[in-house]
Amino acid sequence: MTAVRHYCRVALPVPVDTPFDYHWPGPDSPRPGTRVLAPFGARRLVGMVVGSGAPEIDPARIKPLARVLDAEPLFKPAQLALARWCAQYYHHPLGEVIAAMLPAALRRAQAALDRGPRYWQLTAAGAALGSNDLARAPRQAEVLRLLADGAVATAELRSAGIAAAVLGRMRDKALIEPAAAPRGDAKPGPALLAAQAAAVDAIGARLGAFAAFLLDGVTGSGKTEIYLHVIERVLEARRQALVIVPEIGLTPQLSRRFKRRLTGRVVVLHSNLGAGARARAWQAAAAGEVDVVVGTRSAVFTPLARPGLIVVDEEHDLSLKQQDGLRYSARDVAVQRASMLALPVVLGSATPSLESLNNALGGRYHHLRLAARAGAARLPRVELIDQRGHQPPSGLSAPLLGALDEHLKRGEQALIFLNRRGFAPVLMCSACGWYGECSRCDARLTLHLSARLLRCHHCGHEERPPARCPACNSSRLDPLGSGTERLEQALIRACAPHPVLRVDRDATRRRAAFEQILEQVRSGRPCVLVGTQMLAKGHDYPNVTLVGVVNIDQALFSSDFRSTERSAQLLVQVAGRAGRGAKPGRVLVQTRHPEHPLFTRVLATGYGPFARELLRERRAAAYPPFGHLVLVRAEAVKREAAGEFLTAAAAAAGPPDDSVQLFGPMPSPMEKRAGRYRLQLLLASNSRRALHRLLDRWVPRLYQLTQARRVRWSVDVDPQDMF
Repeated sequence: MTAVRHYCRVALPVPVDTPFDYHWPGPDSPRPGTRVLAPFGARRLVGMVVGSGAPEIDPARIKPLARVLDAEPLFKPAQLALARWCAQYYHHPLGEVIAAMLPAALRRAQAALDRGPRYWQLTAAGAALGSNDLARAPRQAEVLRLLADGAVATAELRSAGIAAAVLGRMRDKALIEPAAAPRGDAKPGPALLAAQAAAVDAIGARLGAFAAFLLDGVTGSGKTEIYLHVIERVLEARRQALVIVPEIGLTPQLSRRFKRRLTGRVVVLHSNLGAGARARAWQAAAAGEVDVVVGTRSAVFTPLARPGLIVVDEEHDLSLKQQDGLRYSARDVAVQRASMLALPVVLGSATPSLESLNNALGGRYHHLRLAARAGAARLPRVELIDQRGHQPPSGLSAPLLGALDEHLKRGEQALIFLNRRGFAPVLMCSACGWYGECSRCDARLTLHLSARLLRCHHCGHEERPPARCPACNSSRLDPLGSGTERLEQALIRACAPHPVLRVDRDATRRRAAFEQILEQVRSGRPCVLVGTQMLAKGHDYPNVTLVGVVNIDQALFSSDFRSTERSAQLLVQVAGRAGRGAKPGRVLVQTRHPEHPLFTRVLATGYGPFARELLRERRAAAYPPFGHLVLVRAEAVKREAAGEFLTAAAAAAGPPDDSVQLFGPMPSPMEKRAGRYRLQLLLASNSRRALHRLLDRWVPRLYQLTQARRVRWSVDVDPQDMF
């Protein structure tokens, strides 16, 4: 008897625009949303079934699947629908979209992770043991310590270095046992201001239906309190909430606050978690075993069994846009997902993106405004320090140093902001003008003195600083400019004996390093924080009363049309770290351009009126959000290969269309990066629909071009980075 063939369509993680036909000889056809192992040339790839039905090609040519990996579909219909939307909107292969939506552990050819116990607690026998009773088993003694105050998630134990085998041995000895997920203590928070209460009521009234809210509140206005009160209502309705934040550094602070205030079970999802822990948290959310998911950009794809609310905090932040692979915006995906699931979505920011602000002003989003800080806090006083004709060697002006001394003597804390890590951005020969350049990028090498290295911040290339000038053999090699490392040294000298805490990517590489620094700040003792924009994103430092902005001038004259918007957002966000407690705040901004509109307009009117003025300028220039852009990028070891592909791509677009303009091929602003030449085509249109109509017929042709095999190429819809 001939075996029954079940034909199915499988999306594979390959740069091909269509799914592939396979058959399965088993008794039941694998359902859509199920992962399978499929032969693909000489390889076998993990893909996902996305459909079934009679094949369009000769059945004799169709290969059988090697294995079905899931007994039950990992993706429910809503997840598959979201994947298809992302593939269509971002013009990216469906198989690669699905791979991006899955945790890394579930992209491998293995069955879905053993669910196992997600929480552990001590048994009576375990609780009766003292630390000395397990002196010869230090990892087991550590488990006793970690579980002393109650049930703990398996993911947290694993992140603390406790192996599964240790837990298994302790379970066998009846020292620990599986536990139900603990619920928060629901400690009361501060009383809401009238504007906060109105915002909670407005969002709460739309639970169970799609509505997009822009929560536009000044820094320190209590947006997180609004999130908490709305999530309480979501949990009362036995629904789940998904909260997206732009940076990993924000997740511990936010999740700790949520656990303290909510009765629901909170789980964290970000890339610093181990692959297994991340997959278990993902599956727990899909099974409805947790109530609140707090995560970074990719967490927007987390499946929810009982979806009730999506929140995107700091919705303006560039970190919410994926810059490689599937180039999605977590904010825009969140809005689309909420629409598909009939949920409210809340976009929060003190400095809303022009896209979100325009949607709110146009009535597409509900605009909720918070004009005052919560409690006794008041907005800080901002002052400019004119540095024309005077650049102190340390990078710190006399007025700023004097203010530092004054605030530290009062027992307060200060934050010094410089968005440039390393010791100095340039190492230069003062005899002949030579300076260190990256051999792989069109960029200068940054001196990192503590590591004794010259580093490229674009490709990661490192080399030792030369002892003498490679061009003229002079010994007069001088570091020019200041980075956070150099500023840290100057502050240590100026602020002794008070501690100086540096926060940048170099100083926080070690896991939990950032959290340890924040613990020192939360102690309230006088100290100085110095760092990059990691310090500016949503953190609450109650005893920081002084903020110094050392060099924001570097961002004032960028060729990127978004630079003014982003500089204003950064300035307002950094300034907003001051005076968030009962003590008044003060902000000092050092600049050589005090007459620049960024200062004269933002400081005079605030971010809101300034952003509305930028919107008028954007409308006149037909720039986003009034015009729509797509970048097609190509990169290759040889410049000619990238140019040939883009020339062929431009020809494949067909006859010119009055509704869409095509510019290029042209070099990217940074043409050479990581050893590859980068060129691009820019598509612009006043009609999003016309732009996507062109992409629908054009992108499939790009896969067929012979020149495509010699380059890496990508399509970036709604690009946020023109470089």
